[in-house]
Amino acid sequence: MLPFRVGEPDKPAQDFFSSSMASPKKKLQGLVAATITPMTEHGEINFSVIGRYVDYLVEEQGVKNIFVNGTTGEGLSLSISERCRVAEEWVTEGRNKLDQIVIHVGALSLKESQELAQHAAKIGADGIAVIAPFFLQPWNKDVLINFLKEVAAAAPALPFYYYHIPALTGVKIRAEELLDGIQDKIPTFQGLKFSDTDLLDFGQCVDQNRQQQFAFLFGVDEQLLSALVMGATGAVGSTYNYLGKKTNQMLEAFERKDFSSALNHQVLECRRPKPS
Repeated sequence: MLPFRVGEPDKPAQDFFSSSMASPKKKLQGLVAATITPMTEHGEINFSVIGRYVDYLVEEQGVKNIFVNGTTGEGLSLSISERCRVAEEWVTEGRNKLDQIVIHVGALSLKESQELAQHAAKIGADGIAVIAPFFLQPWNKDVLINFLKEVAAAAPALPFYYYHIPALTGVKIRAEELLDGIQDKIPTFQGLKFSDTDLLDFGQCVDQNRQQQFAFLFGVDEQLLSALVMGATGAVGSTYNYLGKKTNQMLEAFERKDFSSALNHQVLECRRPKPS
C-alpha cells in the first residue's frame, strides 16, 4: 500500500516533488534496449538468464541502457508481482555494468502504477516511464497530464519519461501538445519515448523544447536515421537487443556526417530478419 494518497486535497501531488527532485546522473541518450522478458517453456519467467543477458548486451552489442517491462518485455501481460521481480532482477544484475535502467510502470490502475513507481525507486532504478491508460482513455491533454503527474509524484526522486505509443494505446493526443509546459506540472519530467511514425510531431517536440534539454528517444527502429535528422538524442527499441553493435555504427556514421554510410546501415537493418 502507498504511505499516502497522491493528490488528496490537503496534499496535492505537486507538493511531493519538492523534497526530493529528480537528478539523473547523466542524460539518457544513445541506444536503449527494450528488454525481452525471458520465459521458460512452461510460461514462467526465467530469471536465471538475466545476468547473461546483461553481459551479452554490454559485451556483444555495446548497449548499456535498458528499458524494462515495456511493450517488448510484455509488461502489461505480467502480474504486478512479476513486474516487480523482473525489475529487481535487472537492477541487481545490471549494477556496475549498465549505465541506466528505466522501468516502465504504466498500468490501467493508477494505484498499481504508483506502487510500481515506488518499487522502482526503492530498488534503485534510474528512471520510470509511463504510457497513457488505454481502456478508459484520457480525452484531452489535461486529463492525461493529471494521470502522469500522480504517478510521477509517487517516485519524486526518479526522472520521469512519457511513453508515447498511440498505435497501441489509441490515445491520439499529440506529443508536441503534451510537452507544452509539462515541467510546470511534472518537475521530474526528463524526456519522451516516442514510438510513432509521425515525424512531424516528433520534430515539433524537439524544435519547441530545445531549451529544456529533454531526452528525445525515438522508438521506431526502422526510422531511426530519419529521427536523428529531426533531432533525436537516443533510441529505445527491441532490435537493439541483437543489432545494437550495427546500430551504434550507424550512430557513429551520422555523428561524423557520413550520411551515405549511415543510410546503408539503416537500410541493411530494415532488411535483416528479426529473430523468431
